[in-house]
This record gives sequence, structure tokens and C-alpha cells, in this order.
Amino acid sequence: MQNKIRQLFNDSIDTKLAALDTLPPSIENAGKLLVAALQDKGKILVCGNGGSAADAQHFSSELLNRFDRERPSLAAIALTTDASTLTSIANDYQYQEIFSKQVKGLGQPQDVLMVISTSGNSENITNAVYAAHSKGMRVVALTGRDGGELTRILKGQDIELRVPGTNTARIQEVHILIIHCLCELIDHLLFGTESCVA
Repeated sequence: MQNKIRQLFNDSIDTKLAALDTLPPSIENAGKLLVAALQDKGKILVCGNGGSAADAQHFSSELLNRFDRERPSLAAIALTTDASTLTSIANDYQYQEIFSKQVKGLGQPQDVLMVISTSGNSENITNAVYAAHSKGMRVVALTGRDGGELTRILKGQDIELRVPGTNTARIQEVHILIIHCLCELIDHLLFGTESCVA
């Protein structure tokens, strides 16, 4: 079993190293895009399914509360957390619209939608991207594998952060690292290197 555990650690490290070779410029650009939205009085809407839903909530909580320094709360909403809204949309319409209807109601042109999908093929995620585009919003997409359908529908001003891997768990582990990189970049770009007391 310890050999299996060591292999899992090594596989995770290898996936992170492969991402290190390709993703830093895109992560930097995504961080700047998110900061620009916040500076423009916009907000960040985040969504995903399953483990990616947990990642969406993780990211929004780091922004609303704090990451690793004292600073003012930042505007972020995880579209995965309101059980009444999610179930009413799924019941009255269809599950594929659980995020897109929220984007249509909450999104504004100065906002950014961040979607998280290891496959890039979840219909409720692609529908959310279509809704964001209809509102004039830009999109940051965390994907894996070949990017799936998301890669095809993203527009020129959107940013894809595609993890170079095929294993869902390894992709999700890099997604968490990307999320923490974005949190660090946002704090640094908005508040500099010194701690900021709210």
C-alpha cells in the first residue's frame, strides 16, 4: 500500500510539473482579468459539478473572507450553494440550466464567470458560458484533458487554464493549486505585499 501511496504522490507531482511548463502565463492573465473585474465594481461568479462544485465554493470563500492576509472582502458568489435555487431550477426547467439561469439573473458585463470542469463537457457548465457571453461577461475556464466542448465555445477574450492530464483526481489537484495561485495574485495585485487590515 505504501508503494501505491508513493505512486499517487508522484503522479500528482508529475501532473503539477507538466502544468508548470505551460500554465503560468495564462494563470497570470486570469489573475489580472479577475482583478480588473473587481476594480470595476464587478464580481466573480463561480460554478462546477461534484468536486469542482467544492472547488468553486473554496474559491469564493477565499475571496469573500480572506486567503492568507487581512484585507477587505471581495465580491464572489459560488453558484453551487443555494439548494432552493438549484432544485427549483432543476425541477421547473432542467438540470442543465441550474447555473445559466443564475448567470442571467446575477451577471453584469463587468463581472467574470469562472467555470471548473475536468472534462469541459458538462452541459450545465457550457450553458453557463453561453449565458455569460449573452450578458457581455468574460469567462475563465479551468479544464483538463482536451478541454472538451468548453474549448470550442470560449471566445477570444476568455481564458482557459487547461491542466495537461487525463486523470480526474490529478486534474482536480492542480485546479486547487491554480485557485490558490489566483487568490495570491488577486491579493498581491489589489493590496501589494503588505497586509491590509479590513
